[in-house]
Amino acid sequence: MSDKGSHGDGHPTNTDTPLVAWGSGVRQPVPISENHHHHHNTVRFVDDHVHDSPTPSDWGLDDLERLDVNQADIAPLMSTLLGLPGPVNSVGNLPLEYVNLSEVEEVEAVLANTKQILNQFLRKSYLKQSSSLNFKPFKPLGNYTLVLDQIDHLISIRDSAAAKRLSENLRSLALEGLHYFQTYDWFMLMTVISLGYLGWMIYLILHVLQSYTALPESFLRKDQSVYSRTNTWKVYLSGCLLMGSMCIILLVEHSPPLYHAYFAMTIFLWAQICCEYQFLKAMWRYMLGKEISYFVKFLACFIISVVILEILVKSFMDRKIYTWSFLLVGVIATVYLLRSIPWDSGIPVFVWLACWFLSVFTLMPAEIPDNTKLVIFSGFMIVIIGVAARYLDVYARESKYLFCLTDVIKNSKSNVLFLFQVLLVFFSSIMVSVSTSHRAEKQELLALHQLINWSIAGVSMVLPLFSPPAVLSRLTSIYLGFAPAFLLLSIGYEAVFYGALALALMAWMLFENVHLSISKTNKSSTSIKPTEDNLVLTSGDRYLQLSDMRIPLAFMVFFNIAFFGTGNFASIASFEISSVYRFITIFSPFLMAALLIFKLLIPFLLVICTFTAITKLLRVPLLGCYFLVIICSDVMTVHFFFLVQNTGSWMEIGNSISHFGIMSAQVVFVLLLFALTSVYTNDIQTRSSKRLSYKDM
Repeated sequence: MSDKGSHGDGHPTNTDTPLVAWGSGVRQPVPISENHHHHHNTVRFVDDHVHDSPTPSDWGLDDLERLDVNQADIAPLMSTLLGLPGPVNSVGNLPLEYVNLSEVEEVEAVLANTKQILNQFLRKSYLKQSSSLNFKPFKPLGNYTLVLDQIDHLISIRDSAAAKRLSENLRSLALEGLHYFQTYDWFMLMTVISLGYLGWMIYLILHVLQSYTALPESFLRKDQSVYSRTNTWKVYLSGCLLMGSMCIILLVEHSPPLYHAYFAMTIFLWAQICCEYQFLKAMWRYMLGKEISYFVKFLACFIISVVILEILVKSFMDRKIYTWSFLLVGVIATVYLLRSIPWDSGIPVFVWLACWFLSVFTLMPAEIPDNTKLVIFSGFMIVIIGVAARYLDVYARESKYLFCLTDVIKNSKSNVLFLFQVLLVFFSSIMVSVSTSHRAEKQELLALHQLINWSIAGVSMVLPLFSPPAVLSRLTSIYLGFAPAFLLLSIGYEAVFYGALALALMAWMLFENVHLSISKTNKSSTSIKPTEDNLVLTSGDRYLQLSDMRIPLAFMVFFNIAFFGTGNFASIASFEISSVYRFITIFSPFLMAALLIFKLLIPFLLVICTFTAITKLLRVPLLGCYFLVIICSDVMTVHFFFLVQNTGSWMEIGNSISHFGIMSAQVVFVLLLFALTSVYTNDIQTRSSKRLSYKDM
């Protein structure tokens, strides 16, 4: 546990616990000699780390040898001292250094500890053998009865040293055998689940290719039988027979219901893939007809995508990876823009500074220190960013690099709305100071102040619905709309992170807009022959291309840094809950948790609103990009699936499981946030799309 009361990290100071034993049967403490110092006798813990944190000097135990044990070893120690049988499910090793026993008693104690663990192994072996059609025993313990007889013989001839050594070896084998049967089905389960994830990703890729790319039209022009499904009944029949056979086998083996679900889903997905045999064959012929340069681009896109996703996986263990990533991205994006547009446009420099500014936050501690002045300063910074965005929207609307982002019609009501939102941000900064001063003086927050805070946060989130539908106007209004609530729930540097994230998202928007402008300029000089760029779906969006993979990848990066920028994604305990006292003064765990979770959601909402706006700007299908996001999430999920562990410290086990759970739930989580933010982004329009609609009319 950390100093602030959270779960802390994996440092020995947060995981090591003092163990003190005294009384009858406990061995006397051993003085430290010059030839036998403690650091030469450290214990390797179950998490495979050698912990040797120094004993506090004020304990007065510097001259005594310290004996470290694993947590599971305490149960057999207590049982031996009490003269009772060990707990049935205990897997600890008796620490003989703690007990004051004769040589014969030590052998008997170790043998009792060994038999207790061996009985667990035998029970696991019996249960698995009775329900398995093809049982594979743990061979190293095939002759355990002979070993027990040999130990009894050694005890009878008073060879205690050899009997103790043989008992300890048998105990180690019993622990290995327990692990063998605990993971007996792992290979089968991991294979089935991995095939299920792989089938799901292939199925999604085929759906994206068929529904959101120009491939189907290319295939239909050459072969009308691409979508024929004359023999699908054979595939479904084979799938049903296979599924039925596996269910019968699992029933005979008394497998849990989840095993049936894993096999059924995997077989169903691969049956669906097999039904697309004609499409897969046509796509293979299409790929063979491409030039070598296309394969180079495809391979480069695949490698870059995998590298980015692996970096995101690694970032779950080390937040500082985002620092180096955004430092590098800032340089690469700036160099790309300088090759395409003049530097005096300000966009390359802005993108560089925005990326570098955001890179600072993942170097800061996950446990946010209180700093009310910084929160108040952040309110002014947020207003300055909003004013700058408003200035670009009003006075730079004819710039070719901002043309699609701004509104063609000047609206006086939008000016009033903008000023009102700015005032709400100022008021929220003032209320942060007032509320914090009351808490610092240990005074109860007045009901009036609570009402004002709730009113500011609630009203500000409704105002973006009345802003102009232009991209820059709407995103600026959304940014200012969620700022008061985030400020009121902030205690330190995370308030500055809100502004930094908004600047980075704006840099992403400007980068995509410049890229779109360059693409239009390059294609205006080419032939008017129909290509993937001017072919459109029935919804008016263009078809997805290979280069559009950058959009879901960028979304994944921003979506993860929206949380990792100020804390640990795997533990909500990394976030300070004291800020909720600006809204509520009585202890209400559900309401406090809801406020804290809402604070954590606000950066996600900004990222998803920007992502939706970019899809509208580029006229790419939002649903198709969402499916690509799902594929990226599943790639990370599979990686985390293989990182799940059942050994080590509780924190390491818990983190490995929580990482896998978070990525598994991210697909549904993102979908819910898309539904929530659609209220703000559904009517967003670009100037180019407006002109197109007027022309159609």
